[in-house]
Amino acid sequence: MRVNENILISSLTTMRLGGPARYVLEIEKPEEIPDAYGFAKTYNLPTFVLGGGANTIGHDEGFNGVIIINRMRGISAESTTIKAMGGELWDDVVEFATDRGLTGIEGLSKIPGLAGAAPVQNIGAYGQEIADTLTEIDVYDPATDKFLTLTKDDLNFSYRRSILNTTAKNRYFVISITLNLKSGQMTRPFYNSIERYIETHNITDFSPKSIRNIVSAIRADKLPDPLTIPSAGSFFKNIYLTEPEAEIARDKNYPVYESKEGYKINSGWFIEQAGLKGQLFHGFRVSDKAPLVLINESATSYNDLAKARDEIIAKVYDKFGYWLEQEPVELQ
Repeated sequence: MRVNENILISSLTTMRLGGPARYVLEIEKPEEIPDAYGFAKTYNLPTFVLGGGANTIGHDEGFNGVIIINRMRGISAESTTIKAMGGELWDDVVEFATDRGLTGIEGLSKIPGLAGAAPVQNIGAYGQEIADTLTEIDVYDPATDKFLTLTKDDLNFSYRRSILNTTAKNRYFVISITLNLKSGQMTRPFYNSIERYIETHNITDFSPKSIRNIVSAIRADKLPDPLTIPSAGSFFKNIYLTEPEAEIARDKNYPVYESKEGYKINSGWFIEQAGLKGQLFHGFRVSDKAPLVLINESATSYNDLAKARDEIIAKVYDKFGYWLEQEPVELQ
């Protein structure tokens, strides 16, 4: 276990905001996890588990506590079952699976972050989400000082939610995840943007590797790489509607889509239709290619982000009557 003191949160998160964390502990093997929580308990400090930092916003005052980062690596496969340690880059897990011709997570290519963070917010994209394939996770519970296995049913997945970011928020440290994939390939119709790419490029190969390449190309064209261009990925969640709400929205000619989670409207559409695409708010640029993304061009303060976020939310509400909800979590 590596112990670091007074590390800027801005150096650990892709939005590049946040003051100093009192301690940052890096975990390299499971037996170090209880020691990390024991360290925090000794100094009577709160803990926060941080992944790759792509979905986390730091505050200017920093964090007077212990940030614990998972550095445990390793991916293994047995037939169509994959087990990945929580410190693995998520995209490396997708590459590992698609290289073996396994389908189920190819649509989740190029999502930044660590494997251990994937089930926390039930990551999803292009018609897939981690809940479709995850069977269990191994965790440490500091409240009971026990190593446990939680099943998919235990996690109570829904859109961008699980117990790990709701009822059991900050309770468990995810050691590893297990996925049950399939041999073969996705079947058409695919997600709209994938279908358009296939038609434009006359693609007939729908293998997991090919779909991964397609998704990677689409994301590279639309989304800035948060490792090189400061952002937090998609900053606003999509809008989900009940069936009566969807009918009202359709009557207004809003683009309502039906998914397995229900009826939804892409929040980026509202932002674009409100005339905000490409606009600059307090140092944050609304991406001109992906309006859900806020790019930190010059801001150095959480206060700047709060102002930019609130102005965007207010403008969308004033025009359409829908409240946008922030997706990244806040470290405080």
